[in-house]
Amino acid sequence: MRQAFRQSMGWLHTWSGLVAGWVMFAVFVTGTATYYRTDISLWMRPELRAGPSEPAPAAERGLAYLKTHAPKAMAWYVSLPQPDRPLLGVYWMDSLEAPLGQAMLDAGTGEPTRARATQGGDFLYRFHYELQMMPVLGRWIVGLAAMILLVALISGIVTHRRIFADFFTFRRDRSTQRGWLDAHNVTGVLALPFHLMITYTGIVTLGVMYMPWGVTAAYKGDEMRFYVESAQSTTWRPAAGRPGEAMPLAPLLARAQAEVSEPLEMVIVNNPGDANATVVAVFEEPHGLAHQHPQIAFDAASGAIVERVGGMRPGAHAFTSFMGLHEAHFASGALRLLFFLCGVLGSATIATGLVLWTVARTPKAGEVPGFGLRLVRGLNIGTILGLPMGIAALFLANRLLPVELAHRATWEGAAFFGAWGLAALVPLARPHRRAWAEMGLAAGALFGAVPVVGWLTTDRGLDFLWFDAAMLVLGLVLALGGRKVGLYEARRRAARPAGRDAGLAQKGFAQA
Repeated sequence: MRQAFRQSMGWLHTWSGLVAGWVMFAVFVTGTATYYRTDISLWMRPELRAGPSEPAPAAERGLAYLKTHAPKAMAWYVSLPQPDRPLLGVYWMDSLEAPLGQAMLDAGTGEPTRARATQGGDFLYRFHYELQMMPVLGRWIVGLAAMILLVALISGIVTHRRIFADFFTFRRDRSTQRGWLDAHNVTGVLALPFHLMITYTGIVTLGVMYMPWGVTAAYKGDEMRFYVESAQSTTWRPAAGRPGEAMPLAPLLARAQAEVSEPLEMVIVNNPGDANATVVAVFEEPHGLAHQHPQIAFDAASGAIVERVGGMRPGAHAFTSFMGLHEAHFASGALRLLFFLCGVLGSATIATGLVLWTVARTPKAGEVPGFGLRLVRGLNIGTILGLPMGIAALFLANRLLPVELAHRATWEGAAFFGAWGLAALVPLARPHRRAWAEMGLAAGALFGAVPVVGWLTTDRGLDFLWFDAAMLVLGLVLALGGRKVGLYEARRRAARPAGRDAGLAQKGFAQA
């Protein structure tokens, strides 16, 4: 019974890992990269230089733009300049059904920025949990894949009864399958607590979308009241329907800043121009696990404080703590690096597991691999090497596309998906091992080109030294991996005739 249970867990681990592997590899890689989303965003906007910016004057410039360009909106949002985005972001909502309008302004002048249009590190961040699809569809796909991965992790723990002993064993030269199995075990066990934590918290952060029935039943579909009562948002006051004159913004923000020690992050104006308008000062979350934002709401006409949002209710505090743990907002530089390295190990665990699946099913000499095995092999190469090639293409497009190009951010995304799609098709037309070698060398060359193109197209080469160094290291690792596979393929082809003659001779001896 015990042996049958472990075997069933092994079957579950194998197939659940394969089903979710390709999606979760992409999620792990892009999620790991977003631990340095700030650095990526700064690299992708070389025209901008972070500098001090007073929040009140910047907020007033944003509101002045909104008064001109969105006078009839039901809500205005002014995102103040941050270290990773020294820009003034303005957003407006015309109705609950309409999409948000947005514009990026120069923080000093309040005019539309002349910096290149790009999503920066937010592209990889949003891909991490939405796959750059329609938000609901992408989040459901990622959530289902994460649930399957959690099953694969737990079943893998049950399956490997010598899991800790195997951690200290790496038999690279014993056999191909044994080498990949040991690599899978080592990378999986070394950061196993992180793998379990990051997968579980990722599911929890979108739990309200996956299981909305409790909120729906308790609040009869009024989700806004749920966020208000859990101290995550201020109360929405309906418009009075008559015009009103708002107080100057600077005194209100000064009073709010006197109460809260955290930096001001955003200013929200609900029902602008109405007698019942409110001004909400939103601050950055305090240092800690909980992902919460202190808020103070003022009556825009009288300047009276109408609401304060501080400590959350226990349930909301626990929920936002899971979110903070997943995104590592609380982490110092050293801890963020540790999270990043654990994310790299998680990506390696998934990649080695996918390769191990095909190695374990490699046909014997002389047998032709079936369509299913060829398809999985191609998908493995297209994902494990194609995704990094897409990321490198994204960075290269950021430097090579004209700054004035219309819909420039969309073209950067097209470069990402175009390079990835092409890289996914090539392995289907090339011999398996040659495809690994050629694609690894190509990926290494693309990442090696990123800093070179950056140096040639901007005058800020030394400002991004760490980023460029990371690109070179990644390119070197991919190129060396491709070269190693290529050398293995060359040795295998050189040894094939002798092995084949020996086999034929042995077969003839047996027949005799």
